[in-house]
Amino acid sequence: MALTEKADLKTVTGISQDDFDAIYHFLQGAIYCWCKAKREEWFAVQDLLGGENFYWEGTPLIALYKKHKETLGKDWETAVQDAGKDAGRILKHVINDDRRAFDTKKEDVVRMYRWNSAESD
Repeated sequence: MALTEKADLKTVTGISQDDFDAIYHFLQGAIYCWCKAKREEWFAVQDLLGGENFYWEGTPLIALYKKHKETLGKDWETAVQDAGKDAGRILKHVINDDRRAFDTKKEDVVRMYRWNSAESD
């Protein structure tokens, strides 16, 4: 199924609009790289961000981790998991706004995407 339901988009709170915009554009660039290199392969937010590697220092995504770890006082593991969920929510905004068409599916609790080049401009 193609992603078209704007009602499914969730707001990420606790970060500035500048942080949101920087993360949005960072993820947008990651999607472009993925689609160029792995055209027909499915991806999830963790694929774009290095899998289990959550070393986000030097990237805009660190704002999500800091929100959960420093501002909300969560332990490391919970902060990482919740920051990843926030990154996934922002990714969904990026996918929704992209001019290209993407297919989507859910595997367990992970949302997956794939560029649908046949449907895109």
